[in-house]
Amino acid sequence: MTEAAPGARGATSVQVWDLPLRLWHWALAILVLVAWVTPSTYDRVHRLAGYSVIGLLAFRLIWGFAGTRYARFARLGVRLRAAPRYIWNLRRGITGRYIGLNPAGTVMLVALLFLLAISTITGVMEVTVTFFGVWWVEDTHAYASDAVMVLVGLHVLGVVVVGLLQRQNLVRAMFTGRKQLRNR
Repeated sequence: MTEAAPGARGATSVQVWDLPLRLWHWALAILVLVAWVTPSTYDRVHRLAGYSVIGLLAFRLIWGFAGTRYARFARLGVRLRAAPRYIWNLRRGITGRYIGLNPAGTVMLVALLFLLAISTITGVMEVTVTFFGVWWVEDTHAYASDAVMVLVGLHVLGVVVVGLLQRQNLVRAMFTGRKQLRNR
């Protein structure tokens, strides 16, 4: 459903991200940050954040099939195949228009979900009797966690760059759920 955005000339506003998806996104961002700053010093908080991330990953998997239109994984393959060309075109400032995630955002979603799954699974393994102190579990957890933080930085940079190129406040859109569509 589209409606005119207040004070926007030649633009319409459309509901893209539903409330459960937005709450998931920001809760995940907070919990990943908490998990990042608490290992070895606040182990209990670190573990609680990690277990909470597992719950959020489970929710996102379910919501990817049962959620609203832009929360579903239905167009995942199409966007992933379009990603190399999309990223190549970004060097010239060509972004195209996507209501939901653009192809680069789709790659980021898949990469982050994958690395978060590896990080949380190995984190759980580390506190079991069988895998406690096993070097490859500890290393995998550390490397996956570091990679998540690198991707988070790239995600934030990508949101800023694409937002500037498209003259949109994409951060606000992830809070409100509404995205501006410019009429041409």
